[in-house]
Amino acid sequence: MDTLLSSLLDAQSRVCRGVFVSVPVQFLAQLSNTAILHQIRRDQVTDTCRANSVSSRKRRVLTPNDLKHLVVDEDHEMIYCYVPKVACTNWKRVMMVLTGRGKYSDPMEIPANEAHVSSNLKTLNQYSIPEINHRLKNYMKFLFVREPFERLVSAYRNKFTQKYNTSFHKRYGTKIVRRQRKNATQEALRKGDDVKFEEFVAYLIDPHTQREEPFNEHWQTVYSLCHPCHIHYDLIGKYETLEEDSNYVLQLAGVGNYLKFPTYAKSTRTTDEMTTEFFQNISSLHQMQLYEVYKLDFLMFNYSVPSYLKLE
Repeated sequence: MDTLLSSLLDAQSRVCRGVFVSVPVQFLAQLSNTAILHQIRRDQVTDTCRANSVSSRKRRVLTPNDLKHLVVDEDHEMIYCYVPKVACTNWKRVMMVLTGRGKYSDPMEIPANEAHVSSNLKTLNQYSIPEINHRLKNYMKFLFVREPFERLVSAYRNKFTQKYNTSFHKRYGTKIVRRQRKNATQEALRKGDDVKFEEFVAYLIDPHTQREEPFNEHWQTVYSLCHPCHIHYDLIGKYETLEEDSNYVLQLAGVGNYLKFPTYAKSTRTTDEMTTEFFQNISSLHQMQLYEVYKLDFLMFNYSVPSYLKLE
């Protein structure tokens, strides 16, 4: 897949010479421009990995457990690393259509909870080491990313402000209240259903949290979920250009003519303005410490330091 850009440009030049005229020149021009964009995104990841490796210890080897977020589509030879809060429900729906061999045709007919049933999709950690290596080398690999703090606020809103998410309140909310809230009531300690964003941030930057266990996947860094310094992704899609990037992936997979990425937009979606609001009550010290936690995601995927941060 590393020759994607050159082959697209070559294809375009052959059309211009009239070697094959069945594909519109404008379409190939658009494809090659998009290929250039993805090359720039890949280079950004490579450069960040290289710069970071100087300060990092001996490069660790990935284990099968590191690969549980990589969804495999054997029929179209694709691997998708899913990142929660970056349209992963819809992408899992699309992957179920692609791997379902006719069972599904419309992604939106698949209930959201069904898309998250692990047995409905095969992940790379379920293969033998030689099979894993073969797929990593030969399959088209892609992931989707989002502005890190917008993703974080989206995770907080979804997991801590919705009354139905009792499992998260019990598992994480009670722990956060116990550690971060002085004079917490017995009810708050028992239920954990009223965690403030400031408390959530304090929990994330607390060294004890990171020593105790890995972050939950909803607020874990993309760097840690998808291992882009070990796995060379062919395509890096962005939430900000979700529809365009998703349909480009489907086009390259050869299914773009009959399968389009779902376009509906949630009215409750976390926006940049909303994220700015949430960060108003976070101290500059905590903002700086939180930025350090997600710094690699900012750098690797070319997101600038948010203008609302009070970094000193």
